[in-house]
Amino acid sequence: MKYINLGDLEVSRIGLGAMGMSHGLTGAGTDDAESIRTVHRALDLGVTLIDTAEIYGPYTNENLLGQALKGRRDQVVLATKFGLIDHGGAGVWNLNSGPANIRAAVEGSLQRLGTDHIDLYYQHRVDPDTPIEETAGAVAELIAEGKVRHFGLSEAGPDTIRRAHAVHPVTAVQSEYSLWTRGLEERVLPVLRELGIGLVPFSPLGHGFLTGAVRDEAAFEEGDFRRGNPRFTGENFRRNMAIADEVQAIAADAGATPAQIALAWLLAQGDDIAPIPGTKRVARVEENTAADSVQLTSAQLERLAGLPPAVGDTHTEAGMRLLER
Repeated sequence: MKYINLGDLEVSRIGLGAMGMSHGLTGAGTDDAESIRTVHRALDLGVTLIDTAEIYGPYTNENLLGQALKGRRDQVVLATKFGLIDHGGAGVWNLNSGPANIRAAVEGSLQRLGTDHIDLYYQHRVDPDTPIEETAGAVAELIAEGKVRHFGLSEAGPDTIRRAHAVHPVTAVQSEYSLWTRGLEERVLPVLRELGIGLVPFSPLGHGFLTGAVRDEAAFEEGDFRRGNPRFTGENFRRNMAIADEVQAIAADAGATPAQIALAWLLAQGDDIAPIPGTKRVARVEENTAADSVQLTSAQLERLAGLPPAVGDTHTEAGMRLLER
């Protein structure tokens, strides 16, 4: 495993997204023992960056990681997120990035994760009712107290990133970025590079679509966020299958798996990018981390760059309203 810097934070070139172990995907929460083995295997393979959030479950994913990391906390750059739960009464899926709410959120996350500090603390979604300067200032106070080490943003746009960074350095921005979701390249990525901020792509495998394993839109259980997702339904699903098929063809040519090709393409976009593919299976974490050694040829990179854009939004209409691009 190679290591890079997100700002001044050193992390493994490939991280691990833990959400699907407990939340949002078919089979989530059905095999915690395998999920814990997956975390341990990731650490054995040199993965250091592990990502969760209080909203995953809610709370159950942080509890799971707290169990998995007992005795191994010092091997991990532990990232979690706040802002999608209003601890003042409105509850889950209600934006609140006010200072008092951040205080309540961090104490709960520290307890569930079984740690005295969070290495990278992200605002999960931009809260239009709280000036980003207040949010950044609240996290800066937690950093001064030692409860948080680094400040991050998720799905934030250029203006928000600049304003937050002016209050306290932003270490990383987490956004969806993959072969079929490339919207941040024009406006967000240049700002990150100007300011020396790292990029952490989530869903780098297109929610599993780019692996070629998703062939039937009826395969998603109730509660799987892909069920009803515009890219995974109807004619959009069938048209997007051409993207997965082309990734599969390039994988066959390169002697790798489609997942490794999708990750290798991301790694080729710069040494300030650390994707966090999610999985709850040991075999998949082994496959994903091996992408670090895949070298794509210029011709293969050109073919991948020329893939057509995916058809359909990345989220439902309600989910799209939470994004700031």
